[in-house]
Amino acid sequence: MIKVPCKDGRSFTFSGDKTALLIIDMQRDFCLPGGYGHVAGGDVAPLQAIIPQVRKVLDVARDLHFLIIHTREGHLPDLSDCPTAKRERSRNGGAEIGAPGPLGRFLIRGEYGHDFVDELRPLPGEFVIDKPGFGAFYKTDLQNVLETRGITHLIFTGVTTEVCVHSTLREAVDRGYYCLLLEDCCAAYDMELHRASVRMVYSEGGLFGWVSDAQEFCKAIASRG
Repeated sequence: MIKVPCKDGRSFTFSGDKTALLIIDMQRDFCLPGGYGHVAGGDVAPLQAIIPQVRKVLDVARDLHFLIIHTREGHLPDLSDCPTAKRERSRNGGAEIGAPGPLGRFLIRGEYGHDFVDELRPLPGEFVIDKPGFGAFYKTDLQNVLETRGITHLIFTGVTTEVCVHSTLREAVDRGYYCLLLEDCCAAYDMELHRASVRMVYSEGGLFGWVSDAQEFCKAIASRG
């Protein structure tokens, strides 16, 4: 078993064969200048800053043959899977879903901006979950992927902390998964929202789960056994 020290003095204990690493929405549209988030007014610097930390955790997980799952938020080119309310909110936010942008149409599957940043591209055999909503369980086969492989514990990385990471983590908690958030492997355009979202996870005795960081995670892996 592997034991990771966490922020509130608790430890997250897990077995590698029952654990999946989730890399949430590390897409060009969210992380790069000219993408959806940047055009909508977001500061992409905090999102870019976590890429090396996520890569470090990803490399360790690959070495241990963890189940690795990458998620992408986006919609069909005809927008038939994009609710009108969501599209209107994006328009009000300054970057309408489906509109043309420097990296292609915003959040449209198959466009350059919809794909992953180069440093975190999936390897053959790693799962890619294309999702139309914030949460990765909504209208996807994520739960089936986890259940058929006996996964009980999830490690969360990605962006943005308060939206897609938190939405997916809460969905996972309601489905009975043990959840660990690596706080320096997640980020938001507004880092105050990031910090508040991180605190919510481990407040009240671990309301939604556990919080640690990449260094503690990698150290625990190195000292296992």
